[in-house]
Formats: sequence, structure tokens, C-alpha cells
Amino acid sequence: MESLSGILAFVKTAESLSFISAARALGISASAVGKNVARLESALKVRLFQRSTRKVSLTVEGELFYERCRKILDDLQDAQAMLSHAVEVPRGRLRVSLPTIGYRFLLPLLPAFRTAYPEIELEMDCNDHLVDLIDQGFDVVIRSGGLPDSKLMSRKLGPFRFVLCAAPAYLERRGRPQTLFELEAHDCLRYRFVTTGKIMDWTLSADPEVTRLRLPCALTLNNMEAILMAARDGHGIAYMPDFLVHDAVSAGALETLLDACTQEQGQFWALWPSNRHLSPKIRVFVDFISEHLFKDQP
Repeated sequence: MESLSGILAFVKTAESLSFISAARALGISASAVGKNVARLESALKVRLFQRSTRKVSLTVEGELFYERCRKILDDLQDAQAMLSHAVEVPRGRLRVSLPTIGYRFLLPLLPAFRTAYPEIELEMDCNDHLVDLIDQGFDVVIRSGGLPDSKLMSRKLGPFRFVLCAAPAYLERRGRPQTLFELEAHDCLRYRFVTTGKIMDWTLSADPEVTRLRLPCALTLNNMEAILMAARDGHGIAYMPDFLVHDAVSAGALETLLDACTQEQGQFWALWPSNRHLSPKIRVFVDFISEHLFKDQP
């Protein structure tokens, strides 16, 4: 395998898509950067960049190699931090994957976190697809539901509950349901899971009669933010996490319904690779969110 200088040259070039910018970052000449990358490509027997007189771009192989190299350099940075007694001052890039709607509960916490740990560079990836934490180079993944892969380290973050809600205009037009059975006569906004394609059940009661409710699918969407907008626009009744609808309910744009009947709780977890549990930046991030997440929810 080529020396670390070749990997450093490759990563810096991949991040800036410029040999000149990479040279400035590394404190060497652009010619030296180009030669290091060329030697790396020769050793790997694969082209990592497409080069033209105007620009440099990653090949498909280059993109795959970049993710692995970036993780290697992050690991080296963590090792250097621990060897230099940097536990008290966590630093470096921290890649976090969370659900699409996760920014709703996480972003309000970040100003305080960044003030406490200014040398941590946060990179957030918001999507509802299942990610491979290790292969895709994430440091921490935040997900809801049951505890997944036991090979990962985990920390329980905080519970949330689901609520039924609708816009005042819809309720004025169609009436407010007084029982769960009346939901069968209403327009229901349903969520379809991105990963499985299944429509999410509304867990409303353990009563066998209630579990046999035939809830209509007036509108089906695979994005909770879109369901929130549809509910606000008066398209029907939605079943969503309380942290997602909190602002709309407080502003009067949505009203909750049948609160005594919606007792289902969800659970978020923080997950990280077991071989990285001593990383200072991971430790302080997980400690921080587990202490503060959902603490202001009713």
C-alpha cells in the first residue's frame, strides 16, 4: 500500500476537487500533490480522479475510496487526540446520521453543544434510509424503534409519543371525532416507511375492536414533514410524533385529538461502533444529547 502522504494528498484533493487547494492545505506544491496521487493510483491500479484542463472530479472508485480513507484519517485523528491527552478537549469532525425529521429535535441543542465543544466539527446527514454505520463512515447514528445490531454500542436517548392532530379548518369542515371509531369516516393522512414500503399502523388502543379499525388512506406520503404540511393545509387527520407537531400546536395551526387514546411511545437510540467507544468527541456528543434531548417536552 502507498504511503500515508499519497492518501493525504488524495483526500485533500477529493475534498476541494483542486490540486492547488490541496497543495495549500498540505503546505507542498501542486506538482507534488499530483505526483503523490498518481503514485497512489498506480499502486491501486485504478483511476481515482477524472482530470481535464478545467476541473478535477472523482471517479466512482474514487468516491468509494474517499469514504474509507476519510474514516482512516478520522481514526488517526482520534488516536492522536487520546495520545496527546486531548480527552478534556474533544476535537475533529463528527459525522452523525439521523432521521429526516431529526433536525427538529437536534438543531435546537447544537448552539449549546458547539459552545461547550468548539473544536468539534459537526456533519449531519438527515435521511430515513438505513445506513451502514461503519461502511459509510458515520461516528454516531440516531434512530428510533427497537434496539438494532447488538454489535454496536448504544445509549437510550429519550421517549416521545404519537398524537392525532388536524387543522382547525378541517375540523370545522368535517367535525371533530369524539371516538376512535369515528376516524373511519375521516380523511386520514398515512405514512409509508421508506425502508419497507409498508404503511405505518396507528397504535391507538389494545381493545380488539379498535385494532380492527379500517382507517382510510386519503393521502399517503413517505415523508413526515410532508404529512405535517398536509395536516396544516387541512387535508385530514395525521398521526405524528409530538416533537414534530409541537410548534404547530402551540401556534394554533393544528389541534390534537383524542389525547387520552394515543398512548404509544417511541424511543430514540444513539448507536456507534464498539471499537470507537473511547473517542472523546463521540463520548461528549452522546453524553450531551442523552442529557438534553426531549427534556422540554411535556
